[in-house]
Amino acid sequence: MALKIVYPICCGIDVHKTFVVACIASTNKKGVTTYKRHRFSTYTQGLKELSQWLCEHDCKDVCMESTGKYWIPVFNILEHSCNITLAHPKYVKAIRGKKTDKKDAQWIADLFKHDLVAGSFMPPLPIRQLRDLMRYRFKLTNFSSSEKNRLQNSLTVSNIQLGNVVSDTFGKSSMNLINKLLDDPSDTSFDIEPLIHGSMKEKLPELELAIDGLITAEQAGKIKVIKQHYEDLESRKVELEAIILSLAESYSEEINLILTVPSFKNIFSAIAVVSEIGVNMDVFPTAKHLCSWAGLTPTNNESAGKKKSVRISRAGCYIKPLLVQCSTAVVKSEKHPEIRNRYLQLKKRRGHKRAIIAIARMLLTAIYHILKNKEAYNPDLYRKSDVRPVNREITVEQAILLAQAQGYHIRAIAT
Repeated sequence: MALKIVYPICCGIDVHKTFVVACIASTNKKGVTTYKRHRFSTYTQGLKELSQWLCEHDCKDVCMESTGKYWIPVFNILEHSCNITLAHPKYVKAIRGKKTDKKDAQWIADLFKHDLVAGSFMPPLPIRQLRDLMRYRFKLTNFSSSEKNRLQNSLTVSNIQLGNVVSDTFGKSSMNLINKLLDDPSDTSFDIEPLIHGSMKEKLPELELAIDGLITAEQAGKIKVIKQHYEDLESRKVELEAIILSLAESYSEEINLILTVPSFKNIFSAIAVVSEIGVNMDVFPTAKHLCSWAGLTPTNNESAGKKKSVRISRAGCYIKPLLVQCSTAVVKSEKHPEIRNRYLQLKKRRGHKRAIIAIARMLLTAIYHILKNKEAYNPDLYRKSDVRPVNREITVEQAILLAQAQGYHIRAIAT
């Protein structure tokens, strides 16, 4: 039985750094497919020639691999004139031993004409630009954290134990002490009282002991470089956040709705969610599809009646850590019992890590319905789902499992 031809005229594109190879597959009514290949450069002029070539052959459906960052210029040029399916390379991998640039493009076209390629989710251009800025902000945050750790390590090497006394080494009082030490590393006998503020004055004796170390000239120079780099990173981060906020004004309604979700108190957390999943939830048929795309659902791996690994996938490398962080925070609070109770129930049976992933999936599901229905978070929906029906009939085995879930030990009594 032959496979159904879904796209009679389609194009497969094999993307490289300096060139792309395009192959148009045209299938007539008798099921015979003919191919037309052409190679184009990745300069803007070459990509415009590719777009014109596709229009001349009346080809509107295009499929290509997401190869590094090289696919982005191709996507940007063809986005307005073609329907592009962006595929993960592992789903369209060519047959081993028959791999050339021309055959790769033809292989992609053959798979795509039968609709055998699963396309990746691609939000519109404004969301993609916001995503790019938010991911760069995430990188700057990581760089700043690394520099803070390096400075703390340098203080530890010099036996400056401020981290044992203050909660934040980069606080105002602590930085005043560090700056004073860097002015003259050999002098640790100065009066520290004018340099500290507020409740820190109660820790004067401990602070005097904490700064009694030995900072060498080399370590002092290193700390100055780290401190300057950290301050530069924070300044650049503030500038980037101003650009992000101006770009996110178009999605203020959706951002305000996401801020009603428990543990989403920071506006940049809400913007990060919008930048990853967009605001149009119609691209995901159900909330389960969105959770699967974000890598928050167990995989299906069963053979001969035996279930193998059901670990979550590596997808959602940006949105998943954010949701896990929010979930870890919200389960510690008693302000949202509908989430905390769900976490405690799952933790008894499946452990902390699986329970946190389940709560992250719960939050993402709530965000999906919030954006789809344009309604704020409603905790009553989750509270009602926890209440079991009064007239519910269950088996003895189910009753035993329910009792065990509540912490009871079941013991069989001989009759």
